[in-house]
Amino acid sequence: MSGFEAFPLHPAIRKGVASSGYVRPFPIQAQAIGPLLEGRNFIGQAKAGSGKTLAFGIPVVQAVDPSVARVQALVLAPTRELAVQITLELQKIGSYTTVRVVTIYGGQSMNVQLDALRRGAHIVVGTPGRTIDHIKRGTLRLDSVKFVVLDEADVMLDMGFIEDVDFILDKTPNARQTALFSATMPRSIVQLSQRYVPDPIRVMVDENEPSAETLEQFYARTERDQKLQLLLDILEKENRKSAVVFCRTRYGTIRLARELERRFLSVVSLHGDLSQNQRDHSMGLFRAGKADVLVATDVASRGIDVRQVDCVINYDVPEDPTVYFHRVGRTARAGDVGRSYTFVSSDEEGDFARIAALAKAPINPLREEDARKRSRPALSSKGPRPWRHGRGEKQRGRPGRWRRYH
Repeated sequence: MSGFEAFPLHPAIRKGVASSGYVRPFPIQAQAIGPLLEGRNFIGQAKAGSGKTLAFGIPVVQAVDPSVARVQALVLAPTRELAVQITLELQKIGSYTTVRVVTIYGGQSMNVQLDALRRGAHIVVGTPGRTIDHIKRGTLRLDSVKFVVLDEADVMLDMGFIEDVDFILDKTPNARQTALFSATMPRSIVQLSQRYVPDPIRVMVDENEPSAETLEQFYARTERDQKLQLLLDILEKENRKSAVVFCRTRYGTIRLARELERRFLSVVSLHGDLSQNQRDHSMGLFRAGKADVLVATDVASRGIDVRQVDCVINYDVPEDPTVYFHRVGRTARAGDVGRSYTFVSSDEEGDFARIAALAKAPINPLREEDARKRSRPALSSKGPRPWRHGRGEKQRGRPGRWRRYH
């Protein structure tokens, strides 16, 4: 398909798509937009950064009748950041229409959302918990909804939202059109689709992993007290203008951000202890290029859409292997190229081994010494060791000399 002009779009929506800079659809968009415009139920699997939001966003905006002052479409997302991102995308698509989009999520003033809903909404984008709050208050009615989208459905189920999703979908008409998008397709997603997405078109574009053509992945074996210096080396020598650094804990995120600030780096942090205004402020600075480094917990591994993140650095190895792929998916998005670096301490070897076993693209050693196996049986397939923050900090040794291993 050559471009979006091949789809039967309303002229105003076509203009909104073009003005947003979209020229040629990505695979999930090419395969999803047509069936969704025809009113078909749809289940799509595609990796992070593959354009899923636009794939359902165009049909959702086109399905709305602006002359009907009721909520006609509902998009559910697992996190505040993703809900805001989806709203911004829908507003761009509908910028030349009179379609109104309202976002509802926890952490924002309820009064702000009540005012927005009173002014009228055609599309509501929300997190499950806050959506239920509005339903129970009687401030959100879903009896006119004709299109429902569950975005990042695998995450919603992992976060325990299945009962909330049940409650919300039970408030919508049975005759609605339903689309479900997911980066992975576990059994729970299949079961959900059987209950709520009858007779769907299924499209599985690819796995939730960036390809070797767009993302170079490296690992470095280093003890915890050596990680900071290695991070500084990478940020300096690689001359990265936009980097996301992931830590396991809120405390680790705060502490690392302060250490980087002390070294006069332009850095912001993102974690669960921040208010929504603080989170929005951090992301605004990072998106605008006023901060070069974002230090975050895994709240940022989903729903953070920055056009070009040069590299992702896993300061701590995630315990869940799938989280790794969501993290590195923050770079090399939408056809761009990027790099990821993972710092592996001795007590994280087991977690990293499970990631390496699942990865289809190679994760290469950063330095010559990283390629050598350690004598301890750390790369076994046994379960992860109990997490102890700061373990290994008193061990001696210096980081290896900087030289990329090929």
